[in-house]
Amino acid sequence: MTRRIHFISGLTITIFIVFHLLNHTYSLFGVEEHIELMEKFRVVYRNAFAETILLLSVLVQIITGFKLFLKRRKVTNSFWGKLQLWSGLYLAIFFIFHLAAVFLGRLVLELDTNIYFGVAGLNTFPFNLFFVPYYGLAIISFFGHIAAIHAQKFKNAILGIKPLQQSSVILAFGVLLSLTILYGLTNGFNGIEIPSEYDIMIGK
Repeated sequence: MTRRIHFISGLTITIFIVFHLLNHTYSLFGVEEHIELMEKFRVVYRNAFAETILLLSVLVQIITGFKLFLKRRKVTNSFWGKLQLWSGLYLAIFFIFHLAAVFLGRLVLELDTNIYFGVAGLNTFPFNLFFVPYYGLAIISFFGHIAAIHAQKFKNAILGIKPLQQSSVILAFGVLLSLTILYGLTNGFNGIEIPSEYDIMIGK
């Protein structure tokens, strides 16, 4: 039952994450384009109903995820099994800190939690030494989690590609997408100029 609930909440969160990652990938076309697409997406997910469903799903995902981690960490020996456990643990921790930061920004600091809010640390030294791997590993962990589940559950070859090879492709795609998004969110690693109202995010 715990695994089933975890799976259902995970599917719900995945829908939002797809929107989120697509939005971040759009940063390759520029900051204004990223914000413009975000405003369109917010019509879908930034409302009381959608946010309540999302937050409840994240809460359920974290609680059930920790339970499954504690239950299975000593009996899981395969690479994909361990990847599923540890990527899930990282995502749970990331969700806690990321959502706390977003709601702190919105409700306490009264900031628009747009791209500037999200990338202030990514584009400021020495904060980027933490935030680059922090964000990068979150994206890789998301695809690593999916790849691990796929490796253990899926049994059919596709176009001659075996399930474990398919999982390797999913994981490799996650690494590539992580690098691509970081490239976009840092203006090609040249840095994005952060408006003064977001200086509080970097201690100014």
